[in-house]
Amino acid sequence: MTAYAELRAQLATLTTEAFRPELAEIDQLPTLEIARLMNAEDATVPAAVAGELETIAAAIDGIAERMARGGRLIYAGAGTAGRMGVLDASECPPTFNTDPSEVVGLIAGGPSAMVKAVEGAEDSRELAAEDLTALALTADDTVIGISASGRTPYAIGAVEFARDRGALTVGLSCNAGSALAAAADHGIEVVVGPELLTGSTRLKAGTAQKLVLNLISTLTMIRLGKTYGNLMVDMRSSNEKLRARARRIVSLATGAPDAEIEAALTASDGEVKQAILVILGGVDGHKAAELLTASRGHLRAALTQTPR
Repeated sequence: MTAYAELRAQLATLTTEAFRPELAEIDQLPTLEIARLMNAEDATVPAAVAGELETIAAAIDGIAERMARGGRLIYAGAGTAGRMGVLDASECPPTFNTDPSEVVGLIAGGPSAMVKAVEGAEDSRELAAEDLTALALTADDTVIGISASGRTPYAIGAVEFARDRGALTVGLSCNAGSALAAAADHGIEVVVGPELLTGSTRLKAGTAQKLVLNLISTLTMIRLGKTYGNLMVDMRSSNEKLRARARRIVSLATGAPDAEIEAALTASDGEVKQAILVILGGVDGHKAAELLTASRGHLRAALTQTPR
């Protein structure tokens, strides 16, 4: 059997690649009917994610434990899966005020692969090892391999390389019994079924990956004290909209009048979490910063050390 024939046979066994004969005439349907079909397909994804929540939560606890002692969260994937990882990583700095080096997205073929396919990059386990070596991977890091099929060599190679070096590993795929899940400490398999367009895993599989990565990054940041209740108290105020949001968050957290909020933000160099501690804890900006450092950024813990 040729390599091509072997790969074709492999793909034929994957749920994400399955052909749906009942949709063979979809291109003959009215646009609204196709839209309804696709929308109904998308509606099944959250239930598939729900079936993996215990595994996802266990992975999050492990990730948060490592990040609390200085480890990084690293996503690795090819194509749509890689882009999902890069997207999630890029949104952590403005949302949670993380350093760009703390949550990293690797895509097979490098940054240019975000907008243009790099042929053959996903087939290389060695390329994944090179990319992780360049990051000076440590045992405190977590590597999440992402692949809809669960067989992408780049994602599997990243997980195998990381696990060999003592890092925590997670495999996120959309097929049961995947090689990626088997290679990882935590195998997350969100089986969303065949796609509306045969093999187009940017659809339900891509949506599932986005939902799972939202869970992983958001809940990890909650565990690290990046929120106060459901408020983003570690957000970065980098434009006018975000500066207005920062003031609203301080208001929601404290109920203080605008003048007090402005004074607290000024005393805290615009840091939302610190400003909240100034108001609720009755301390100055310098003391608030000290308390937050001592509590490793957890606002609730810092508040227990204030006069109020």
